[in-house]
Amino acid sequence: MAAAKKSNMKKIEILAPAGGPESITAAVRSGADAVYVGGKSFSARAAAQNFDFEQLKSAAEYCHIHGVKLYVTINTIVFDDEFDKLKQAITECAAADADALIVQNMGVARLARQIAPGLPLHASTQMSVHTAAGVRALYELGFKRVVLAREMSREEIKKAAEIPVELEVFVHGALCMCVSGQCYFSAMLGSRSGNRGACAQTCRLPFSVSGGSGKYALSLKDNSIINRIDDLEQIGVASAKIEGRMKRPEYVCAAVSACREQRDLGYVTEETAELLRSVFSRTGFTDGYYTGNIGRDMFGTRTKDDVVSADEKLLAKIRSRYKDELQNVPVTGRFTARLGEAPELTFSDGKNTVTSVAGAVCVRARNVALSREKCEAQLKKTGSTAYSVTSLEVELDDDISIPLSVLNALRRQSLEKLDSLRGTVHNYKINDVDFGREIVPYDKSESKTRACVRKTKISPEFKKCEHVFVPLFSDIRELERLKAEGFNVGVEVPRGLFGREEQAEKQLERAKEVGITDALCHNIGALYTAKKLGFTLHGGFGLNLTNTYDLLWAEEYGISDVELSFELTFNRINRLGGRIERGIITYGHLPLMLCRSCPVRGDGISCKSCKNQSKMTDRKGKSFYLKCDGNCTEVFNCVPLYIAPQEFSALSTNFNILRFSVENYVENVENILDFNRISMLNQKFTRGLYKRGVE
Repeated sequence: MAAAKKSNMKKIEILAPAGGPESITAAVRSGADAVYVGGKSFSARAAAQNFDFEQLKSAAEYCHIHGVKLYVTINTIVFDDEFDKLKQAITECAAADADALIVQNMGVARLARQIAPGLPLHASTQMSVHTAAGVRALYELGFKRVVLAREMSREEIKKAAEIPVELEVFVHGALCMCVSGQCYFSAMLGSRSGNRGACAQTCRLPFSVSGGSGKYALSLKDNSIINRIDDLEQIGVASAKIEGRMKRPEYVCAAVSACREQRDLGYVTEETAELLRSVFSRTGFTDGYYTGNIGRDMFGTRTKDDVVSADEKLLAKIRSRYKDELQNVPVTGRFTARLGEAPELTFSDGKNTVTSVAGAVCVRARNVALSREKCEAQLKKTGSTAYSVTSLEVELDDDISIPLSVLNALRRQSLEKLDSLRGTVHNYKINDVDFGREIVPYDKSESKTRACVRKTKISPEFKKCEHVFVPLFSDIRELERLKAEGFNVGVEVPRGLFGREEQAEKQLERAKEVGITDALCHNIGALYTAKKLGFTLHGGFGLNLTNTYDLLWAEEYGISDVELSFELTFNRINRLGGRIERGIITYGHLPLMLCRSCPVRGDGISCKSCKNQSKMTDRKGKSFYLKCDGNCTEVFNCVPLYIAPQEFSALSTNFNILRFSVENYVENVENILDFNRISMLNQKFTRGLYKRGVE
């Protein structure tokens, strides 16, 4: 029964990375079903070679000829001053005949639908989708596929697979310590934004936890669940994704080969497994997220032994695997040659049929007549193409002759015609978009102050705030008390909801029962649930809203107001259009990472010993706060952000946010409306990215 069920199931797609044209060749010839690439702009792997328009078009044609799909990433945050370039990038993806666009940004998705409404959209892992509610929200928003967060367990993936949308899961490659789309470490330390594809890989640098024994508290081994591909297929996952657009073509070949063997044979051969281990690893691999074994064994670094194992001899061995063209397209043919007539050749791939007629006619043979065997031998010579002639009908008059060069030309012409038909699949309709019709200047109203706190024991001064957001999982009795005492209290849904989505929904229901009607949400899943329950929606910084199209989408989705991304500069904030109210963080230790795998436990320290008071120290001696909510750990900056009132007042915003993430004095705040921390901070503060911006 099991075998019969499997035979009727759609095979899981093997999706390969390609940072440049050579990796496209390696992926296709190694048996990938689809390849994902980045353009020269708006790629989350900006340091990869990436593809200009002509290269993109050639890549799509090559993939399509072989029956392979090509997905293109525009999966970074985008600013208003880049809209012309963004419009060009989306247009080129459609013109190049890409099979889908992978996006991080809801504004990009909105614009892509206007420019190329037929171009399918995939939600990038940069969207931080890690709950079934998030998947359902994107399904209802018209996305064809959702790329799930790498940190999800098998059971969490299985729950998401109940929604009728394609799911894509990473099965091999690098693991960031932070949930994708929620890392600001590289940006804050050196203005190289991970959300812009310019990550400096800060997490691979030395960091130690007080009381720990390790030196690399943020460096994880590479993920590998290739041996779980059968399980993913049974669950209903559509695509097994390989990470690695920054890696060389030999890595692509080895990873694709391993995935194909596991899917088609049920195991990875020892030779392929060794090639994959040798070409790139960080002291081995981990399946900790998938299995739920999140702990110290997940951590690792790239050692000297790992590097030297990938020598030229090994790489040459791998290259030999994809040096020849893959002839994976079977065709049938029919050749007709009559005396006094021009011979004809027809080829069909089952969908497309082409016919070529020679420019010369058949003549009576003077010496050796053309034989059936010679026709077949010449017309089946397709070695440098994607095609393999499986059958060929030959209708041949006796005692005729035609030069072999004519036969070769017929074969070449027919296969080129097939290439042309197979190379372009979609022919999308492409519209021109006038940004000026939708982007109007923002009309600022009176500014107010909001606060986000981690404790419910807060000073009466917070009553002066327009909203005070407390953690969703606060004691309900404390929420009742705050409400009764006159605080304008709302709940902040955690950015990380791994495995506790149902708990969050129940807690929201309880909060609503005691009169809480405002929810601050940092991801699409939280928004979806809070919206379903009738809460007033407030968009958090975790949504990475950075442009006017983002804000237009937020308004259309029913969000009341939004926290703008702190990767925006003051100048860009003032240029944002739309009507939705918006604000910025003006005080707080900014969150740099959201981690499911805890740096403290990874360093061998127990939760009992930590008591949620741990810090992490970098190689320069700076200490970063670590705060755990029992499910995820957040890494906070070593110094707080502070924006003076006079600077904030010059911005086109409605409210400022004071975020108390690591402070213990919130019950003693004396004047919330004139919050001046400079004297208390001894001048140790940062103005973040509001002035210097990000790459």
